[in-house]
Amino acid sequence: MSKLEDRKYAIIGIIVVLFVIIWIKLFNLQIVDISLKISSDNNSQRRVVVYPSRGLIYDRNGVLLVSNEAAYDLMLIPKNMEAFDTASMCNDLGIDIENFRERQQTCEEYSIYRPSLFYKQITSSQYAVLQEHMYKYPGFFVQNRTLRRYKEGIAAHVLGDVGEVDLETLKSDPYYSGGDYCGKSGVEQYYEEDLRGKKGVKVYLVDVYNNIQDSYMDGKYDTLAEPGKNLTLTIDSELQRYGEYLMQNKVGSIVAIEPATGEILTLVSSPGYDPQLLVGRDRGHNFDSLINAPGKPLINRAVSSTYPPGSVFKLAISLVALQEGVITPYTSYPCDHSIVGCHNHPPANGVSRAIQYSCNPYYYFVFKSLIQRGEEKSIFRDSRIGLDKWKKKIVSLGFDRALDIGIPGVNKGQIPGPDFYDRLYGKYRWAFSTVYSLGIGQGELLISSLQMANFCSIIANRGYYYNPHLVKAINEEPVVGINTQKVFTHFDKKYFEIVVDGMDKVVNEEFGTGWYARTNDIRVCGKTGTAENPHGEDHSIFVAFAPKDQPEIAIAVYIENAGFGGVWAAPIARLMIEKYINGEISDKNIEKRIVEADLTNEANIENEE
Repeated sequence: MSKLEDRKYAIIGIIVVLFVIIWIKLFNLQIVDISLKISSDNNSQRRVVVYPSRGLIYDRNGVLLVSNEAAYDLMLIPKNMEAFDTASMCNDLGIDIENFRERQQTCEEYSIYRPSLFYKQITSSQYAVLQEHMYKYPGFFVQNRTLRRYKEGIAAHVLGDVGEVDLETLKSDPYYSGGDYCGKSGVEQYYEEDLRGKKGVKVYLVDVYNNIQDSYMDGKYDTLAEPGKNLTLTIDSELQRYGEYLMQNKVGSIVAIEPATGEILTLVSSPGYDPQLLVGRDRGHNFDSLINAPGKPLINRAVSSTYPPGSVFKLAISLVALQEGVITPYTSYPCDHSIVGCHNHPPANGVSRAIQYSCNPYYYFVFKSLIQRGEEKSIFRDSRIGLDKWKKKIVSLGFDRALDIGIPGVNKGQIPGPDFYDRLYGKYRWAFSTVYSLGIGQGELLISSLQMANFCSIIANRGYYYNPHLVKAINEEPVVGINTQKVFTHFDKKYFEIVVDGMDKVVNEEFGTGWYARTNDIRVCGKTGTAENPHGEDHSIFVAFAPKDQPEIAIAVYIENAGFGGVWAAPIARLMIEKYINGEISDKNIEKRIVEADLTNEANIENEE
């Protein structure tokens, strides 16, 4: 009896062990190893990502700048591939069999169970042919997409472009999958999360030939795509187009701002390019061509490039000196050419006249008064204290910071302070004689066109500014926050009036250096600048605002290697101001001279002071 009992328990034990083994195997197959489930699902179901339409982009007047157009991606689930006529597909796509195998291998390396991009951005004509033959290509299906359409062909550096996500983005943002697109530059990149929308999913039942039969579970597991948000820019597309027209065959930039709001009216970088070049399958080829093109058109010179500001910086020096009380509005200094070079002009009797004549020796003495104040017996210690006080005032004018305007790549520039020169020469081993060139806008100063236009806005407003920005509204909702808050500088309004008077004289009185910016019916206030360039001809600079009493526009124009600011930059500023305020140009001869000038050729550069 005991033997029978032992045998019974042994059989029961064996059965239990078998059940446990079977249960573990089933658990492994159904829970741990999902490859069979995925394979089964892929054989009967297809999950198709529904890509949202990307947000549209308009200019300040409602002109459509960026829209969408239909495109198609050919997707592959490698596990579902069966033998078929690959030559037929190669013929449909216009590729050879070697290229086909490379694409297939890339998809297999990503996943044999999940769909991945086999061929992107199929043209409408290719899609028409391919659609008729899709039933012959098991494992393949077409994914609807959209491509950007840059309708006006302008403002490439503002708008930016859209390209395929890179590996770093895939790792950092779970929203994206391989083959997705995202903004790569400009507002397309900065406002990516607003523009991209939210992807949806549709689940379909497919037959053995991978043809869609019906919606799976009546769409129970489908999710809707949410379209991207539309952007309304501050840019005036007509003014932007005109600025790009004037800047052809020139290297430099134009930035114009509405002082009352901080809205950027135009942001031109030259040479530029048609943003449509960076759309579609030719994007990579065109991108490489632009990188290697003369003049480096991909560089946004308006915000990324920095230069010594030249005589334009005398406006800032005047404000600091007046505010610090080291001079009065009527302080005079001799135009001593033995100290620093200058051009011939009447005596600079006061700050306004010094601005009008752009007197270099005058600002040598003004800057010396700022730096050597006699607070320490040692000229080295005294200069360090003076320069520190000077810099604190200067940076309140919007310099030495990257202004957050709504695109990436904004350069902060450089306002050197005591620490800068300590690193360069050693502590207490430099003095005013080392840094005096800062007083005439040279030396180690580096400032962008954007910063100079914003500085001109501050002067136009007599002491404050709104953060310069490129986007007015998102889905018609005005953008608020830092863009709608006044930023006050560390200067009294009365000192701005003195500087404004000098800028008025620069353009509208005899011996003013900016008379090329003068118009008959608009009171323009401006300042010329000629920045020394160690690598070639000097840069031509002009800043201005208009009208004098109720400013509508503040502008900065930089032309690289073009010489004196009054010869080229000033008339360009005048034309832009007239175009914006009056809508037309009063002197077509000036326009003709600017448009026909090729300032990329050094033989054509005028350089005078």
